[in-house]
Amino acid sequence: MEIFYWILIIALFIVSFVGLIFPIIPSVAALWGGFLLYAFLVEAGQLSVWFWAGTGLLTLLILVSDLIASQFFVKKYKGSKWGERMAAVGVIVGSFVYPPFGLIIVPFILVFIAEMLTSKDPSHAAKVATASLFAFLSGTFAKAILQLVMVIWFFIEVIW
Repeated sequence: MEIFYWILIIALFIVSFVGLIFPIIPSVAALWGGFLLYAFLVEAGQLSVWFWAGTGLLTLLILVSDLIASQFFVKKYKGSKWGERMAAVGVIVGSFVYPPFGLIIVPFILVFIAEMLTSKDPSHAAKVATASLFAFLSGTFAKAILQLVMVIWFFIEVIW
């Protein structure tokens, strides 16, 4: 039965990384599902308090990484609130439209349109749309690194 649990744990970890490309999949929940499955069904009490506290903090950082990246890049290029909102809508809609390319194209187009409607300046709209693209990519990269750190930390805790 333990082998089955390990297969589920590894599958949940893989699903957490797939969630970076398909944001409809809750990456962090899948990751924590693997941690909790191990803690409750495989080896209770083996994961340290430091692991739980550290992964809790990293989880908070993952959850706010998109927001931080989006606000930083869009504000840096003086984007509007509508541009920020359309970037968020674009990520959700784009995850259903030819993923992973829809995640790049749809937010870019929606932010460009929103900025054109607010500023009427194509150059400004293109800069803000490009900034939202960099925000998404940098936020996704940050989440991937943090998730990888959490998975490596998990295996270090389990092995030692």
